[in-house]
Amino acid sequence: MFTYQDFTAASNKTEFVFDAIGEHKASIPYTIAVSADLYDRQRNKTINEYVRTMFTLAGAKVEDFTASNSKIASNFFHRLNTQRCTYSLGNGVSFANDDSGKLKEKLGEKFDNRLFEAAYDALIHGLSFGFWNIDELHVFPLTEFVPLWDEYDGQLKAGIRFWQIGKNKPLIAVLYELDGYTKYECESGGDPKEVESKRAYKVRVASNGAGDVAIIGEENYSALPVVPLWGSRLHQSTLVGMQQAIDSFDLIRSGFANDLTDCAEIYWLIENAGGMTDADLARFRDRLKINHIVEADTGDGAKVTPYTQDIPYAARQAYLNDIRAGIYEDFGGLDVHEISADSTNDHLEAAYQPLDENADDFEYQLIQFIQQLLFVAGFEMDTPVFKRNRISNYREQTDMVLAAANYLDEETVLNKLPWITVDEVQKILEKRDEEDSERMASFIRNQQTEEEQAEQTEQEVEE
Repeated sequence: MFTYQDFTAASNKTEFVFDAIGEHKASIPYTIAVSADLYDRQRNKTINEYVRTMFTLAGAKVEDFTASNSKIASNFFHRLNTQRCTYSLGNGVSFANDDSGKLKEKLGEKFDNRLFEAAYDALIHGLSFGFWNIDELHVFPLTEFVPLWDEYDGQLKAGIRFWQIGKNKPLIAVLYELDGYTKYECESGGDPKEVESKRAYKVRVASNGAGDVAIIGEENYSALPVVPLWGSRLHQSTLVGMQQAIDSFDLIRSGFANDLTDCAEIYWLIENAGGMTDADLARFRDRLKINHIVEADTGDGAKVTPYTQDIPYAARQAYLNDIRAGIYEDFGGLDVHEISADSTNDHLEAAYQPLDENADDFEYQLIQFIQQLLFVAGFEMDTPVFKRNRISNYREQTDMVLAAANYLDEETVLNKLPWITVDEVQKILEKRDEEDSERMASFIRNQQTEEEQAEQTEQEVEE
């Protein structure tokens, strides 16, 4: 693990950048993150690399080519991480003091999507990074970014973004520091080199209208524009602890499919037929399978007895159910199969309790991340607000809100209704204001018309 102090002490920055990338790829967090990506794509590592083996008469362990080797990968990892991420960010993020929506507008139209991407990477990798580039958020996963932490205060002081689109393609790296960024490149089999010297994050340019553009000023941020986002206070991937349970589930379910294939539905025992050769037995089996009848005339008293073999199902199914329930419980996820259609809000609240506890920890990390981005971007500080995306008894909750509506203002009532999103509240209020203004204008016009008609009537009477 290279630190920021190692970077400042390095005499050759170019070599240090690529040495740090190599060290990062050999680290435990990077290795876990790569495995997490496989499980997230339902290409579970253990089951896909599993090979059925057998032992020879000499005791040697070899691959069993005759055995079935079904590889059924479960999708627990992607499903549960998606559930945790969408629970907090499925409705986007809003801000406590941003009634006009100006702060959200400054963050850009893609902010909610990029925040979701960073949060999901933080969950499955344990850590991700957000780079604020002028007016837009970019996401760097742990598999593409080398953090350089300060040895004394633990803060991120610099970092290296790297990517390579193919095995024999050049490795590209960008070094991010407080006073700017530098771009490097290393061709396959070649020496690393600096391809773009350090430049500021903000560059002001001027054009003379004839196509000529000139740089007239450069500026950096008050802090490093790369902000870390942890998935939890444990600072580790959600794959840790879950992988063993997923592997056990996959192996048992795949083993059940293999046994169904390997074990014949019916097999026969032939008695008093010791004179039959292997070729005779093969022909006997083929005629029995094709014609369903065959004569056993190889000896006196010869007979054929059919047997069936039942695959042990109940014990395996019970164990699979136990593993599945354990995965949801350990992760703190919500198993919708445990919720009945007539569940009240009290039942739903109890079912959501584990998910709420993990969401509190997750949202604390998100709040720190977002507020640091606001500081870097130079925006006014505000508190992020998350509307959790959850199942509820809409009718029961709506009746409860409407019963208390006389004691609440209109905006609070709309925010409490479960089927209205945070973004829709402001639009509804704006439309209500427009309708009220139109009604007031229509009322004033009608009043003026009535007054004019009354004046006209009075004049006619006088005449």
